[in-house]
Amino acid sequence: MVSLKEKTVTEFYFEEDGSLTEYFLEHNVYYLNADDAIERYNKVYLPYASDSNLERNKARVITPSGKVIHLDDSKIMTATNEETNRAYKYFAFEGIEKGSIIEYLYVVKRFPVYKGKRIDFQADFTKNNVEFDLLAPSNLLFRFKSYNGLAQVERDTLSKNKLHWSLKVPQIPLLEEEELAAYEADKKFLIYALDENTASRTKDISSYANVAQYIYENYNTELSRREQSKLEDFLKQIDFNEADALDAKLRAIEFYVKTNLYIASGGDEKLSALEDVLKDKVANESGIVKLYTSIFNALNIEFEFIYTCERSYMRFDTDFEANNFLTDVLFYFPKTKKYMSPTEMESRYGFPPAFLTDTYGLFIKEVVIGDFKSAVAAIEFIKPVAAENNTDTMRIEVAFDAEDLTKTHVKLDKSLSGYYAMYIHPYMDLIKPENKDELIEGFAKNIDDDAEIIEKAVNNGQSKLFGTKPLQFVLDFDSEAFVEKAGGKYLFKVGDLIGRQMEMYQDKKRSLPVENEFQRSYYRTISIAIPEGYEVANLEDINIENVYETNGEELLSFKSHYELNGSNLIITANEHYRVNHIAAAIYEAYRTVINSAADFNKITLVLEPI
Repeated sequence: MVSLKEKTVTEFYFEEDGSLTEYFLEHNVYYLNADDAIERYNKVYLPYASDSNLERNKARVITPSGKVIHLDDSKIMTATNEETNRAYKYFAFEGIEKGSIIEYLYVVKRFPVYKGKRIDFQADFTKNNVEFDLLAPSNLLFRFKSYNGLAQVERDTLSKNKLHWSLKVPQIPLLEEEELAAYEADKKFLIYALDENTASRTKDISSYANVAQYIYENYNTELSRREQSKLEDFLKQIDFNEADALDAKLRAIEFYVKTNLYIASGGDEKLSALEDVLKDKVANESGIVKLYTSIFNALNIEFEFIYTCERSYMRFDTDFEANNFLTDVLFYFPKTKKYMSPTEMESRYGFPPAFLTDTYGLFIKEVVIGDFKSAVAAIEFIKPVAAENNTDTMRIEVAFDAEDLTKTHVKLDKSLSGYYAMYIHPYMDLIKPENKDELIEGFAKNIDDDAEIIEKAVNNGQSKLFGTKPLQFVLDFDSEAFVEKAGGKYLFKVGDLIGRQMEMYQDKKRSLPVENEFQRSYYRTISIAIPEGYEVANLEDINIENVYETNGEELLSFKSHYELNGSNLIITANEHYRVNHIAAAIYEAYRTVINSAADFNKITLVLEPI
């Protein structure tokens, strides 16, 4: 498909009562020449909300034969999202054939968003005749910034009665999605934010200093006696001692809150009022942040707020202040140098949502001068969790059946820590016994569907141990999947023991950088008792080494090697990814390391008679 025209207009307008309103227009024309494009655009969703009005709309289909099909109001459909209960509107196009052109235009009047708004200009198809206009009363000055090579917005100096900024691009090339890329972050887009109201002489309207003060004052209000009493009762239910280390206290607080409270969406005042949150155990984002803040203040735990955004969607800009970089909240604890997410129930202390790390954020901390308390803001780096704290460790022992070498007995010891354990470990106490058995056995079934499980066990399985001890699964099983007889020799598929590995293929030159979610390490040790009377003919096949380093530091690596002590063969295959952002220029080095594990997975050792 091809975009023949895309025009976006935003106009800010003062109503007679002095309130500011936003009018938003989109006028798009698309040529649809494939079935998937038709499927994609037979419905076009409008940016409609309950507090907005659809002021004008037009839509039509022009078929390849030249027939024009106009959409009347009956084709502007309204539906309700069952989860959020929010209504939305969409154009329902009919009569589209391959080679058709669809054209639609709408104007929405809505509550203004002016402290940070992103407009996308790139997609997986070519766009022609792309235009953007922003109009505002003469006293409202906006700032703009373009990203990823998009031309800069220019001000129309001839406009007299209102301010006018515009951008016109004859053609924007398509941007293809690539594996493990932060596609949304790498698109061409712009952001605008209101900077100044010259009539009221108000400057820095979208500044982070204002945000910091608002956040601090909103969450650090003095508690009423009833709130204080209920908070004290709440704290008595949390399992920690005053003498506990700060790490232990924070884990206990988070564990209790995330086990006993539910986070709901919506703006109901009860969801953000501390007294109601403590009573009903239900809160929205504001309410849950208020609860944690009150707990930390009551226990004199030093902390800072952080506001940032997922780097998979948009990389935090340290030079352009706009509120749409401040979509997600974290807590930072200076004494432990660790982070906590109050709103992500699957996240745990020390392991915040990974895409919110390895980026920058707005840190907001309290400053006290005498009796005066306030907030100060600074843009700082949110450190990623290091690879050595996110590990997948396998220790495997293999023995061959003395009477039938195609049968093996395998002992598998698999340990998970950090992000690898986070989506399992905190919930182990909640898993039903039958489901827990299925979970444990799954680690053997992943490498052999027909594995016969003999024994299984879990160590460190208590939910509270996440972050302090690895989650360990130990299994003994028999298998006939790893060895095949070939004449007088046996083919031992030793690589299959680590499970299927990811392979990356790239037919074209890589365009986008890789954006990994988190740094990680894999440790694998395989101990093999070679059958009496046999030897391994191709031991050197085990040796694989691919490394990418910068300034003497190994950032990406796969290394496998062996030791042979009599009839005991020990194979080590370790893999490390100590960086998340991989520039396109070094993609091949990254792909080589990734594919090294897949190459190891294909290793077959040849056992032949001595």
